Amino acid sequence: MTPASFPGISRRRLLGAAAAVGGLAALPACGSSVEEEPSGKGGKGGKRAVKVGLMIPQSGTYAGLGKDMKQGWDLWLARHGGEFGGYKVTTVTADEGETPQTGVAAARKLLQSEEVDAVVGVVNSATALGCAPLVAEAQKLLLVANAGAGPITGAKRSPYVWRVSFQNAQIAAVLGEHLAAKHGKDGVYVIAPDYAAGAEFSAAFAKAFKKAGGKVAGSAKPPFATTTDYQPYLSKIRASGAKAVFCFFAGAEAIAFVKQYEQFGLADSVPLYGAGFLTEGAVLAAQGKAALGVRTSLHYSDQLDNPANKSFAAAYSGKYDTPPSVYAMQAWDAANVLDRALKAADDTSGDALGKALKGLGTIDDSPRGSWSFSGQNPKQTFYLRTVESKGGKLVNAVSDELGTTAQIA
Repeated sequence: MTPASFPGISRRRLLGAAAAVGGLAALPACGSSVEEEPSGKGGKGGKRAVKVGLMIPQSGTYAGLGKDMKQGWDLWLARHGGEFGGYKVTTVTADEGETPQTGVAAARKLLQSEEVDAVVGVVNSATALGCAPLVAEAQKLLLVANAGAGPITGAKRSPYVWRVSFQNAQIAAVLGEHLAAKHGKDGVYVIAPDYAAGAEFSAAFAKAFKKAGGKVAGSAKPPFATTTDYQPYLSKIRASGAKAVFCFFAGAEAIAFVKQYEQFGLADSVPLYGAGFLTEGAVLAAQGKAALGVRTSLHYSDQLDNPANKSFAAAYSGKYDTPPSVYAMQAWDAANVLDRALKAADDTSGDALGKALKGLGTIDDSPRGSWSFSGQNPKQTFYLRTVESKGGKLVNAVSDELGTTAQIA
């Protein structure tokens, strides 16, 4: 896989999408910049004000995800008068960087130097966990808009850390149950890169698949970020006799795996399924016709047929000349949730906002469809998406609903 096969984006940046999806893999520079007119607690003319730290990757491997997230955030504010719950919003954008060390340093700067009222964003799971003691000490809210590792809102949860995106296991488990019904007796092969997110996705899929009566025909863990030739693994898939494949890949690895899967001749005889990041965002165009027919599970598609998504997708495409990705949608929803919490809260402290989040009930105007918090993680619907050609462009068409699930232990 070369950068030439994905114009304008380096291989390193594409590989980063895989780690950024939700793993604890090692994620350089850290800084911040005020995006809007600064204001104190009173604001101009006595108007209430709130200061939010938007912590996203602005450089390095995950900059593409960060760009999508910022665009989703900015679009929400632009369409709502730059306010949350009657508060004039000042956004301070900080570079999460690529490692927990740079991310935690960015959070510390937002909380201590910038004195923000809340922090939103975070791509890397280890960064989210590393920030938990900081926000607890400051008694401020951290609203995670991407990082998907289970412990963030599970065993290592903090009352100040809430998530509006997904738990890795949610995405994998619903597809495991679905495939058990379709190919359980035939056997399904499981393959994902050898790092934390790959392990979480593989384990959650296999557990749900087996529980529903499915048989794993084999499994593989290609080295993460260094594997470019998947032929040895594709040969093992063919030899296993599996009638379907479940995989987790993203970024450059997703492009390479999908293309080689089709070139190897497996696409016509062994259906390929995966976590939604396999065909999400810019990688889909790079995969080209090789992606046709690939099925994935995710909590969002820009093709969802509901009023909120039609409005969001049209506005996003109109402003940025590209369809919205799940990363953009999650930032949009983070803004929407914070708006609701500030309307309900007595003040901007982490305790007050946490209490407000707990009482929000159903978020009924999200592009993903209605969802709610269960604990501190979304309880939401997941969709089976099939890559199809529509108007000359590849899209993740919504084929079915895979059910609604909350945090999985």
